[in-house]
Amino acid sequence: MKYLALLLLPLLPVTATADEPVARPGALLLEDHFERADLGDWKVIIPAFSVEDGALKGSQGREDHGGVGRIYVPMKDVVAEFRFQLRGSPGFNAVFDDKNHKGSHAGHICRVAFAPSQIRIGDDKEGIMRNDIFEMRRDPARKAEADAQIQDRSTSAPVKLQQETWYQVRLELAGDRLRVLLDGEPIATLQSPGIAHPTKTSLHFTVNGPGVLFDDVKIWEAAP
Repeated sequence: MKYLALLLLPLLPVTATADEPVARPGALLLEDHFERADLGDWKVIIPAFSVEDGALKGSQGREDHGGVGRIYVPMKDVVAEFRFQLRGSPGFNAVFDDKNHKGSHAGHICRVAFAPSQIRIGDDKEGIMRNDIFEMRRDPARKAEADAQIQDRSTSAPVKLQQETWYQVRLELAGDRLRVLLDGEPIATLQSPGIAHPTKTSLHFTVNGPGVLFDDVKIWEAAP
């Protein structure tokens, strides 16, 4: 099976200090520990996702796109946490979307891409998924031009992720900033205008390869 690229780009300077907190938890919007046999409120947009042995398992069920499992939660500024374990997968994305936004491909607003050697934060709305940029990047003759326009719309940091090891993730999203922590350690922060999109309607995981396990998913409204 072909694995799709996880939208990883070369390392770029972090645009805000990773050590500086972006948001803290307020009211709880979602909590899921997958202590059941069915998917519950999770929607399989692209196969395949299932609940197995107390965890959500995602895998790539077709060659042209990673598997997509989505939970619909109306939100704007949030703190999200989850645990994950790579089970043969080369990586996955955690993506905030707005299904009503027509200015970016599939309504993508922002994402965090996890790979064994790198974690990347991306502003999808004003970056790689904005409709005009998305079309330009599909044209080999214009891809370099498009990438030059969005150099400040993503940032990334090196990591070393092992297979079959549980990791704890915290995403802090407030205003135009998104920060990632891994096992309690700050990894990177991106400040970019698309992140400040006023409505996000869902969070989803896109999984490439044989599998990733997810557990203990929580989303809080960011405290004032």
